[in-house]
Amino acid sequence: MSGVVVSIDNKKLAKASIAPLMQLVEDDMKRVNSLILSKTGSDVEMIPEVAKHLIDSGGKRLRPMITLAAAQMCGYEGDGHITLASSVEFMHTATLLHDDVVDESDMRRGKLAARMLWGNEASVLVGDFLLGQAFRMMVDVGSLPALDVLSHAATVIAEGEVLQLQTAKNLETTEDEYLEVIRSKTAALFAAAAEVGPIIANATPSHINALRSYGNNLGLAFQLIDDALDYGGNAGDLGKNTGDDFREGKVTLPVLLAYRRGSNEERQFWHDAVVEGKTDDERLQKALEILVRHDAISDTVARARHYVEMARDALGTMPDSDHKDALVEVLEFCVSRAA
Repeated sequence: MSGVVVSIDNKKLAKASIAPLMQLVEDDMKRVNSLILSKTGSDVEMIPEVAKHLIDSGGKRLRPMITLAAAQMCGYEGDGHITLASSVEFMHTATLLHDDVVDESDMRRGKLAARMLWGNEASVLVGDFLLGQAFRMMVDVGSLPALDVLSHAATVIAEGEVLQLQTAKNLETTEDEYLEVIRSKTAALFAAAAEVGPIIANATPSHINALRSYGNNLGLAFQLIDDALDYGGNAGDLGKNTGDDFREGKVTLPVLLAYRRGSNEERQFWHDAVVEGKTDDERLQKALEILVRHDAISDTVARARHYVEMARDALGTMPDSDHKDALVEVLEFCVSRAA
């Protein structure tokens, strides 16, 4: 089914890429990937099978790349950034395994979700194993401040999952409440990924704060674009099927905006879809029409662009460098996914 393509009239954004970032951290990412593979090993056969199913499925690895770049741009010369970047990716992978169970998702990154192949129990428990390995690697680095940042992020992410359950199928959720959910579920790990690099590089407090702010605002923008893409993108950009949020009855920002701006009849439509579960393909097409009518998708992208600019400004006091330029282009890439 074709979606509604969100048009962003900005040629620079349309050409944005994470390639400069990938080139800067290429050698370190090879070491990260090797460490990740070694840490999925277990005598329990199912653990590496489930873990590698998701790890090998082709995610961008954006969060660990940000950790590596942040450490490099602050002059770090040790090996701890490799270990912390691997920890960040394990935390992210664990949350994906858990999310797919909570959301009852069938697909992840164009493949069957692990829960569809091994069951919900295995997905949750292997996610727990990866979290345990992530914390073991954090300890190996020997930086209490970095451990504090990442462990706090793990707590916030879990709080975000519970908060999302509390607001699930609630069309009266405010935009502030929704932003708190994605700040916890998505932005917290981006912020931590960016912060631990300068921490182990013994960077100045102002640089640590700048990179944390960058990661936090990038994470908010990234999730808002995902919200928009679920109705106006393609599966390749999302790593899941378009329309999944609608079929799962998720109350994302486009839905909240359309619900508030709509007629009584349209609000009844959203109630039937979100609360009653009436989400067939015909209703998905109607949802798209309502979202476009009320500019809900384009305004969600506009919200994302606001956070992108905040992230760009956060880097303003950082010294000019190839790493800074690459991190700025990541911001442009984030929004260009909806172009």
